Amino acid sequence: MPKGQIERHRTNRVGWLRAAVLGANDGVLSTSSLVLGVAAANGSHNSILVAGAAGLVAGAMSMAAGEYVSVHSQADAENADLRLERQEIRADPKGEHRELAAIYVGRGLDPTLAKHVAQQLMAHNALGAHARDELGITEVLKARPIQAALTSAVSFAVGAGLPLLISSLAPQRVLIPFVAGISLIFLALLGGVAARAGGAAVMKGVLRVVFWGALAMGITAGVGALFRTAP
Repeated sequence: MPKGQIERHRTNRVGWLRAAVLGANDGVLSTSSLVLGVAAANGSHNSILVAGAAGLVAGAMSMAAGEYVSVHSQADAENADLRLERQEIRADPKGEHRELAAIYVGRGLDPTLAKHVAQQLMAHNALGAHARDELGITEVLKARPIQAALTSAVSFAVGAGLPLLISSLAPQRVLIPFVAGISLIFLALLGGVAARAGGAAVMKGVLRVVFWGALAMGITAGVGALFRTAP
């Protein structure tokens, strides 16, 4: 690596990337499936748009609430562990020093060096050292409920807006193939971008998203066709 160049690691964006990809993927897939189901049931163009708009709003709120509750539970667990660790450090600093040194020995350090490292780290920031090396809590991977909720809601709304826009522009006679085809293309692009950002194989990410997306749309359209109303 050239001198002075800052390394860019993918773990720095794990939290928001997961929420954004999940939200956008769900937005496209759930809204397009909903639109296809209503269209397959021979619903009017207006009812298709109403269903899609309701799905966008309800889905965005559901994603935000779900992410907030889930990530906040993780944050609560992290805070509880940190409070307990703070009490243990205050009550038995020597025992916590031995515990930290043992962790470093387990990672390959010489026992004497491990003791010195543990001593210096605890003198600098005892709680931070134990949070990172004993509990696995770091600033990069720390739970952020509000960030996750907002990211999920916005990305879901953006993803859901695509099939809704297509539905509003496409004539009803070709609405089903238009919504299904363009949504699958968008899902493929989303899967590829997510795989590349996460360092995974792009083609595998694309195929995985397209397969499950097509399956979900097909099943929902099939259910809609079972309840097909007369024209």
